[in-house]
Formats: sequence, structure tokens, C-alpha cells
Amino acid sequence: MQNITKLIDHTVLKPTVQQKDIMKLTEEAKQYGFASVCVNPYWVPLAAKQLQGSEVKVCTVVGFPLGASAKEVKAFETKTAIAQGAQEIDMVINIGALIDGKDDEVEADIRAVVEAANGTLTKVIIETCLLNDEQKERACALSVKAGADFVKTSTGFSTGGATKEDVALMRKTVGPDIGVKASGGVRSLEDATAMVEAGATRLGASSGVSIAKGETSTEKY
Repeated sequence: MQNITKLIDHTVLKPTVQQKDIMKLTEEAKQYGFASVCVNPYWVPLAAKQLQGSEVKVCTVVGFPLGASAKEVKAFETKTAIAQGAQEIDMVINIGALIDGKDDEVEADIRAVVEAANGTLTKVIIETCLLNDEQKERACALSVKAGADFVKTSTGFSTGGATKEDVALMRKTVGPDIGVKASGGVRSLEDATAMVEAGATRLGASSGVSIAKGETSTEKY
């Protein structure tokens, strides 16, 4: 159980999030020993303040949730978030460019964020529910080529979330040295365990407390 909780990015990314939600999220993260809290960029300063002195990291999202921002905007967003206390960056790729086969543009998009992060852990959300297997493999390979630390299945805001099959495919594609984050629909300890067994080394979930308690949550993300 402890090993699972240490893999969880305790997440709240809804547009209606308020200060009280961030306060609760950070307290839960410290209580259960989650890897990080994942919040929208506006909430990074507050989360960083609340987690100061703890082992819990502050993770934020870039180009979220559509991935269609200019790479320069994503880079600026990354630098700003890190300056405000973010310790991990979860960026969304340019999904349309990937589907169009514009691999050079996709790689440049990822690389812009990796370079802006300047050593800060970077995860690349490829939104698996919108891609076929060939596209998923290509997205993973481009992420590795661009220097990312992790590939991640989903934003949790599209048509589907993580599946064991996608996690296994991503792990096979990136090899043993790059992280794989399963996010979207991980609502129970059973879900979490299945994702880890498939190759995930991090889990994105708003259901972290339920997972830690061995319960099943009704939260979407």
C-alpha cells in the first residue's frame, strides 16, 4: 500500500477549484505521503507554500488540456510555473500535429518545454484515447528523443483515460529508463495495482485518498 501511495500525483484540475480545495489537497498529500499534488498553474504558489518543508512535490500542467498552444507559450508557461514553485511539469503535446505526421514539430514542441524546464522533471501527456497504436508509439518515441523524463497517458478531460494496454505499449516503446504515468480513470487500489503491473511508475488520480484506503472513488479524473 505504501508503495502505491508514493506513486500517486494527487490531482485536482477542475475549472471550479477554489482555495479550500487546494488546502485540502495539500493536507491529504502530506497525510498519505503522495508523490506530488498536481494543480493548475494559478494554484502553484499556494500549493508550494502549503507543502514547504514536506517531501511532496508540486506538479503543474502546461498547454492543458488541448495541447494546441504555440511552443513558445508552453515554454513561457513552464518557466513561470517553475519560478512560482512547480517542481514537476506535465505538458500536453500538439495532438493534431502528431496525427498529421508532423514529427519535427511535435518534437520541437516537447523540446521547448524540456529546455524551459532546465532539469525540472517533465512528463509528456500524449492523450492516448485520441490516438491509434502507431501514433502512441510515435508520440512516445518523440518524447524520449526530445529529452522528457516521463510519458503520460491522458489529461482526464478527453474521451477516455488510462488503460492497461496503453500503459504496456508505452512501457514497451520507451524502455525501462523513462517513466510512464497512468492517469484518467484510476479510481481504486485495484486500478492502481493493474497500472503498475502494466508498467506505470506514476499514477495521476483525484482518487488518491480512496486508493490509499482501498476504496473505489466516483471521481472522473
